[in-house]
Amino acid sequence: MSADKNKGACCNDHHHCSAGNSAAGHEHRSDSHHSHEMKLLPVMGAEEAVAVADLSRAAVYRIVGMDCSSCAKSLEKHMKSLAAVQNVVVNFSTGKMQIVQEGLSDEAIVSEVSKAGYAASPLARGKSSKAEAKDSMGTRLAAISGVLLALGFLGSFTSLPELLLTVCYALSMIIGGYRPARSAFYAIKSGSLDMNVLMTVAAIGAALIGEWLEGATVVWLFAIGNWLQTNSIEKTRDSIRTLMDLAPAEAWVKKGESMVRLPVEDVGVGDIIVVKPGEKVPLDGEILFGTSSINQAPITGESIPVDKQPGDTVFAGSVNESGSLEVKVTRLVEDTAIAKIIHLVEEAQEKKAPTQAFVDKFAAWYTPIVLVLALLVIVFPPLFGWGTWGEWFYKGLELLVVACPCALVISTPVAIVSAIGNAARNGVLIKGGAFLEKAGAINAIAFDKTGTLTQGKPQVSQMLAAPGKEDEVLAIARTIEEHSRHPIAQAILTYAGERKIAPLAGEDFGVIVGKGAEAKIGGESYYAGKPALFEEMGISLAAWSEQIASLQNEGNTIVMVGTSQSILGLIAVSDTIRDISVGAISKLKAAGIQESIMLTGDNAGTAAKVASQAGVSRYFAELLPEDKVAAIQKLQQEGKTVAMVGDGINDAPALATADLGIAMGGAGTDAAMETADVVLMADNLEKLPHTVNISRKALQIIQQNIWFSIVIKLLALVLIFPGWLTLWLAVLSDTGAALIVILNSMRLLRMKS
Repeated sequence: MSADKNKGACCNDHHHCSAGNSAAGHEHRSDSHHSHEMKLLPVMGAEEAVAVADLSRAAVYRIVGMDCSSCAKSLEKHMKSLAAVQNVVVNFSTGKMQIVQEGLSDEAIVSEVSKAGYAASPLARGKSSKAEAKDSMGTRLAAISGVLLALGFLGSFTSLPELLLTVCYALSMIIGGYRPARSAFYAIKSGSLDMNVLMTVAAIGAALIGEWLEGATVVWLFAIGNWLQTNSIEKTRDSIRTLMDLAPAEAWVKKGESMVRLPVEDVGVGDIIVVKPGEKVPLDGEILFGTSSINQAPITGESIPVDKQPGDTVFAGSVNESGSLEVKVTRLVEDTAIAKIIHLVEEAQEKKAPTQAFVDKFAAWYTPIVLVLALLVIVFPPLFGWGTWGEWFYKGLELLVVACPCALVISTPVAIVSAIGNAARNGVLIKGGAFLEKAGAINAIAFDKTGTLTQGKPQVSQMLAAPGKEDEVLAIARTIEEHSRHPIAQAILTYAGERKIAPLAGEDFGVIVGKGAEAKIGGESYYAGKPALFEEMGISLAAWSEQIASLQNEGNTIVMVGTSQSILGLIAVSDTIRDISVGAISKLKAAGIQESIMLTGDNAGTAAKVASQAGVSRYFAELLPEDKVAAIQKLQQEGKTVAMVGDGINDAPALATADLGIAMGGAGTDAAMETADVVLMADNLEKLPHTVNISRKALQIIQQNIWFSIVIKLLALVLIFPGWLTLWLAVLSDTGAALIVILNSMRLLRMKS
């Protein structure tokens, strides 16, 4: 959906369901747009709002090595302890750190991050890339530690001296545990209590009581578990960054009669680029010359290539399948649709879902409680003679390991990152974890009719007037509608143009909100609009009632033309249902959506026919702009969780009122990307069922992850006291559970639409 189309639809929508686009309706939408933004404010406190403002000038770094959110918190606290750092935010989901500081070089920041146990590399502001920072040192240390552990273990079956075996185990612990121990030191220094602290204490404790094999096994399993978790999580993070690779790095730029190959960063707005058959479009632009079939699935998710001609928009990353094109660049490389998709998705992945926020709070209490319990287990039982100090010290160490809530705290964010990444690759922008959860919970979807369920390009199907007066009535109608960009007005203008009927000299053009429009022609006022408009002026419709009823029953929208004394003629306009809409609604029912609702300003007869053709279960007809909001509220009062689907501009009040606002045609409009909770990049409903399915699957996987993590922890706690749990088994249960949770979440990446 082009920006012009939206703009036009926004100006003079006076005939039917999009009636809210009059001047008054436009003002209403502006207010509602603010109310839509206000929905997001309660989750941001005053301090957080200040932090966001401070981060507007932040440098961005990629961080490698974080495998749960406690890592991010520890790194954040460590960086905040530096005098030069004014503000810092580390996000586990995206693996990024934003920092505002004075006086520190990139090298100094990378060094400080390294002290905390992670690898870092600077990123250009606002751009995305794959992981430049590599953690090869951690991999080598884990490998050497494993070799030494294996030598010691195999040597225990020979006659090698015990001292030599202990040395092997000790070296394995020192080499494999060096980085976790260093991270633990800086975590304690900054007041954090993360898994590095707990594992380091457990390993040292094992050494103190002479359990060298167990201590070395704990360190090695922890290192291997971290390596596997980190690499798995990086795959989920890179799932969206790979979108950037879709757009070519260079473009053929036309310079006079010749062409020059230039990096896309050096191409400016207004430059002419040439896209040959089979090549990818390097930048967003408008076709000047040539026609072709364009596969824009990477941007919009549309399964069928779209035919393009001069005047049409093309997007960076789409594939030119046939003819050669000359394209005028309309956006710089950092402003293309695909760049905005990646930026918005990464922002969305950073926003915590309600479930994630709850789990993080739970984990924040769980770890210190279990830590205190571990200290009590070490001290009190032997004091009362219920066993030896060594025995209870060992059980306390096991409790320390069990105190790491890694699997629990990553149960939600990895699933959310995977689901949002999958949706983005299928042409759907989900603006955050909260909206993903909401999309999975909706049980009713309301659709705007025009341009959503229908093509949005109505055509004149019939015209009735006194014999010989057709051209005169059509000229009057064209004059009144000349200043409107509404689809119905455009249909009348097209019809008049095809018949070469010129407009008359008009003045005092006006809009009658939700009912029609007027203009003064030759000193007399003429009107075009709904039959109800003329009834309100006291004009009898008896002579036209039979034709009106017949045409409305056939699904036509009626535009009457006349003066304040009489009706001169009637124009019937109809819109066609999109085949994709019918299929999408059918799939939504199969996905478990209980009710689909159509909202329209059309009369009840037209609404009933369109609703029947589209397959919706319910409709609201003859709606004024504010009535759409009332219809959404009525559905909510019935106990339904309601999503509203519109074009992102015309339906802003209803989108803001609904539990979930879904905008269509986001690839062509910045406003749609910014205002809605979920954006369908294509100008159709093709990917809406996938959005619902992946949201529900994500909720299901999050619940599986949480329950699995809790059950494993409880099982480990129960097995400690009978002495059935060993220290290395406790580590294995922790890292193994975390890895299983990650792999379970990654199933969302492979979910097909």
